[in-house]
Amino acid sequence: MANAIYVWGMAAASGARVLLRFEDHDRERSRAAYADAILEDLEWLGFVPDAGPLLQHEDPTPYMAAVDRLRAVGLVYACDCTRSTFAAWAATHGGAWRGPGCPGGCRDRALGEHPSLTLRVALGPGEESWDDRILGPRVGAVALAGDQAIRDRHGNWTYGLCVVVDDIRQSVSLVIRGQDLAEATPAQIRLARLLGRSDPPAFAHHPLIHKPGGPKLSKADGDTGVRELRAAGWSAEEVIGEAAAEVGLPIADGRGATTVAPERG
Repeated sequence: MANAIYVWGMAAASGARVLLRFEDHDRERSRAAYADAILEDLEWLGFVPDAGPLLQHEDPTPYMAAVDRLRAVGLVYACDCTRSTFAAWAATHGGAWRGPGCPGGCRDRALGEHPSLTLRVALGPGEESWDDRILGPRVGAVALAGDQAIRDRHGNWTYGLCVVVDDIRQSVSLVIRGQDLAEATPAQIRLARLLGRSDPPAFAHHPLIHKPGGPKLSKADGDTGVRELRAAGWSAEEVIGEAAAEVGLPIADGRGATTVAPERG
């Protein structure tokens, strides 16, 4: 909900077009019914995209082509490390893995690629910086917790790969998303550069709606969503107004047309 308010509000303020894209690259978790419900909620709220919806799962060839390009310059490698591998390393060393590579040294081991193994891309060390439209100047490590996974052990192309490839081929110039994804930005900027995008898109990482005590609201956790509020008799204007208030945004007309930009900090 907060994301829709920011996306449509910032688009209206800057004269941009809204592209609706379902990032359904995870075949185990994605369901057509989920996408249908989101579309219905957006329509009821009055949020109409200028393009889309686009579905990532329909055509994997752009992701395969991107990986082939990275593989050709020796940056892709198979990895048999799992979450338990990283957890064991952290327990032994008193802290989580940081920086390029992985605990198992898989790139040096030159494992053969197999559908049951993760594929990673070696993006290199160092940092990337960007001027966030909401958070202000930011800088972060490219390999915050190891080399970027680009295909998981179940054969799914990952979020970190798919969004970069799609932003390039769909000419996305402004990425608006929650602050929980800000740490992913440096790796995505570096990956985009390796795939030929010299100038990254602009980024805007907005506040999230949190439950009492701190965790963000999540449909996966059974938290109340638009559909439940609608069934309880809320109007679209009331739902938008409540969500906007939770993230500190005054909304003038209930459709995100007037948005006050948050202070940079």
